Amino acid sequence: MAKKVDPEPAAERRPFPWWLVLAIGAVVGLVAVVRISNGDAREDEVQDVVMDAPPARAERLRVEVVARHPHDRSAFTQGLLWHDGHLYESTGMRGRSTLRRVALETGEVLQQRSLERRLFAEGLARVGDRLYQLTWTAGEAHVWTLDGFEHRRTFEYEGEGWGLCHDGTHLVMSDGSDRLTVRDPETFQVSRVVRVRLDGRPLDQLNELECVDGVIWANVWQSDEIVRIDPESGRVTAVVDASGLLSVDERWEADVLNGIAWIPERERFVITGKYWPHLFEVRFVAAD
Repeated sequence: MAKKVDPEPAAERRPFPWWLVLAIGAVVGLVAVVRISNGDAREDEVQDVVMDAPPARAERLRVEVVARHPHDRSAFTQGLLWHDGHLYESTGMRGRSTLRRVALETGEVLQQRSLERRLFAEGLARVGDRLYQLTWTAGEAHVWTLDGFEHRRTFEYEGEGWGLCHDGTHLVMSDGSDRLTVRDPETFQVSRVVRVRLDGRPLDQLNELECVDGVIWANVWQSDEIVRIDPESGRVTAVVDASGLLSVDERWEADVLNGIAWIPERERFVITGKYWPHLFEVRFVAAD
């Protein structure tokens, strides 16, 4: 029969080697520090550092007026673009929404198509020989021919429609939030969504859009500001102060700033507003 071995008396047991655990922990910590300093940290560790970095402050710009032209004061301007020597304009309000071709220097409406009374027109973009026109709450984007304004098709979408522009490949759409929705012009399906941030914070009320040379310019509704947006990151890289364009008397009868068109051959923007009496040819220059 095997002999039973009594447990070792408590006073004679060896103490647990806590010093060894502490020593091992110190070595592991030192190795981790060395790995990070040598660029051998995990990818998510590096990303956390980048995400915690303070956002770069947006550049501040102002408007330099080059010329001023007449504008139809009855036009509730929603979308504006330039093509082949003329402005194309989308105007809103139910029962008064239109699609127009306008002479810049005189403000004369050269061609006009009225929309159904139930529709409140919004943003406007050109894709080839087609014009895409949003509606505010109807969830419809109407496609017209550039020549003749003949209706070609209707796309449906969820939510509100505000601004629209074409970056050469995709349509970019705003809905009054801090989101820009990138869509396929052939199907109007969503490709991706970009969240816009100004100095690290969400910027909503994004309205009329203009895509120019890889960036997006946007009116901020109920303000005299236009912002420049990086379409990949959503970061606002510049804020334009467009205040002071109208006199006190003109402001009394006008609504908000809205409408941006880029004239590449002149390297200038045209901006206006809802019920504004003028179209302004401008440059965006560094603020003083």
